[in-house]
Amino acid sequence: MIKSMTGYGSASGTSDKLGIKIELRSVNNRYLDCSIRIPRVYTALEDGMKALIQKTVTRGKVDVYVTLDASRADDTVISVNKPLAQAYVDAIGELAQFIEMKNDLTAYALSRLPDVLTVEKKQADTDQLARDVNGILAEALADYDRMRAAEGEKMHDDISARLDSIEGFVSQVEQRSPQTVREYRERLLAKMRDVLGNSSLDENRILLEAAIYADKVAVDEETVRLRSHISQMRTMIESCEPIGRKLDFLVQEMNREANTIGSKCTDLAITGIVVEIKGEIEKIREQIQNVE
Repeated sequence: MIKSMTGYGSASGTSDKLGIKIELRSVNNRYLDCSIRIPRVYTALEDGMKALIQKTVTRGKVDVYVTLDASRADDTVISVNKPLAQAYVDAIGELAQFIEMKNDLTAYALSRLPDVLTVEKKQADTDQLARDVNGILAEALADYDRMRAAEGEKMHDDISARLDSIEGFVSQVEQRSPQTVREYRERLLAKMRDVLGNSSLDENRILLEAAIYADKVAVDEETVRLRSHISQMRTMIESCEPIGRKLDFLVQEMNREANTIGSKCTDLAITGIVVEIKGEIEKIREQIQNVE
C-alpha cells in the first residue's frame, strides 16, 4: 500500500540515566532531505541516525528533533588533587609555626584553595549511547511509519475511486465516438447537396471524405492507452514500494491522452466528457504529490 510523505512520530527512553526524546516530522519533497537537530556535543551520532532513517524513508523533507535531559544523569566526577592538598597542608603548617599562630586549617577551607578539587564530566560510552539513541529512533520511525501508512490508505481509496470515474468516462467516449463519424457523414452529404443543388452525388467521394475525417477524429488508440494507464496505476498503488515518481509520470501520460482526445474531437458531448476526465486526473495529480 502506498505511503504518504507527510507524517509525525515520536519515542522516548533513557541511556545511562540520560533522558532521550526523538520526534520526526516530514512534508513532501522531491528527494529525501533529512535534517537532525541535536545538541552539538552529540553531533557524532548524526551519521548513524541518518543511515537508519534512509532505510525507512526515500522521499520527503524530514526534520528530526533530539532532546537530551541530563538532569538525572550521574555523570559528574569530583577528584581530589592529593599531592597538591598535602603541599597546602605542609605549607600552611610551616607558615603557622613561623608566625607562631594557631593552625586552624579545616578540610572545608582546604577544599576551597585553588585546584584542590576538580569537577569533571564522566566520559560517556559513545558506542552504547549510539545504540540506545538508534533504538529509540527506530521506535519513533515505526510510529511515524504507521501514520504515513494510514494517510496512504486514504489516498489509495481516493485515487481508486477517481480511476473508476475516469474509466466510466472513457466508456462514454468509446460509445459516443462512432456516432460523431456517422453524424458528420450525414451533415457532409446534406451540405454538398444543398450547395450543388444536385441530389445525385458521388457516394464514393462522400465516403472518402468521411473516412478521412474518421481517421483524424478516431480516438481508439488514445482510449486503449488511457485504459492501460489506469490499469498500471491500480497495480502501482497496491505496491509497498516507493512509487511516487512513477505515478507522477503516469499522470502526465494520462493527461496527454486526454488532451489528444479533446483536440481530435469537436463533438460537444465528448468535449464535455474530456473536461471531466481532466478534472479527475488533476485531482489524482494533487494527491500523488504527497505519495512517497
